[in-house]
Amino acid sequence: MAVRHASEPPGPAATAELRNFLSEVPAPAAVGHRIVHSGPHLTGHTLIDERVRALLADVADLAPLHVAPALPVVDAARELLPDVPHVACFDTVFHKDLPVQARTYAVPERWRAEYGLRRYGFHGLSYSWALQRTAQALGRPVDDLQVVLVHLGGGCSACAVRNGRSVDTTMGLTPLEGLVMSRRSGSLDPGALLWLQRRHGLSTDELDDALHRHSGLLGLSGSSGDTRDLVRARAEGDAAAALALATFTLSCRRGIASMAASLDRLDALVFTGEIGEDQPEVREEICSALTVLGVRGGLLVPELKDLMREGLRRIDQAGGGVPVLVVATGETQQIAAETRRVLGM
Repeated sequence: MAVRHASEPPGPAATAELRNFLSEVPAPAAVGHRIVHSGPHLTGHTLIDERVRALLADVADLAPLHVAPALPVVDAARELLPDVPHVACFDTVFHKDLPVQARTYAVPERWRAEYGLRRYGFHGLSYSWALQRTAQALGRPVDDLQVVLVHLGGGCSACAVRNGRSVDTTMGLTPLEGLVMSRRSGSLDPGALLWLQRRHGLSTDELDDALHRHSGLLGLSGSSGDTRDLVRARAEGDAAAALALATFTLSCRRGIASMAASLDRLDALVFTGEIGEDQPEVREEICSALTVLGVRGGLLVPELKDLMREGLRRIDQAGGGVPVLVVATGETQQIAAETRRVLGM
């Protein structure tokens, strides 16, 4: 197996980079593409044809940090591998059956009917993987579990799962809603945006750039959107870093508690994503203040290399409170599984 990681979104050189990578590996039987937003017309993982490609372009503005950079890679891969099936695997599919009350915004009917304003939810590939691993760890079938899943990384969200189905989630029409994130603001009083436009003359583009790239942990700390940097800075007395972490963990607790409100019971709290895997200080600060849900602090701290090797760890203390698990992020594995499923492989 060959692996190549990139820290920056793909740019104009995507075709050349992909061609170089393909020259180093065996010819693939199929290609799975992670596409964050499916839009209203695609409700399942699907083969990419010209119709699907056009629909993806139409929803790119709903996830500008994700879909727009992904499409040149899709095009490059289809150009370089024209005889291989290409499958779009969507983060939104996991939430496609959200109850109507969970997906509906309290806005005028015209906005909902004509403009399609509704909650979609994201991180679904990560949640699909984490849910299956959780069921295995607890020795219970997926359709008998009621859990809150929390994906903490560059983007952050929480999701309530009842009997194998997503019934609520913190992200909405776009991946900007919900928890405080690395560089994204998360939920914000919509009146604040109107005020910024009217009183201070901020344009749509200025608001878009600030909320997607210069807010969240970075905006609060003024130094970094990485919790590892902020934990170190807080220990050295950096008050802005301390505020960023306190605001972030409170946001996570609010999100978890709101998701629990859609369940009858809480069988487990599950962390995944880069921060969820690799930041024990964040997990501890979230859980130690969630005693109202039966979650307790004093969590175990597995070695990251052991977690990556084993895929999951239960980290709550034996005999106390709601089970707390960490699941190694498995979006790549889930894309492979969904691609095989679409192709009947």
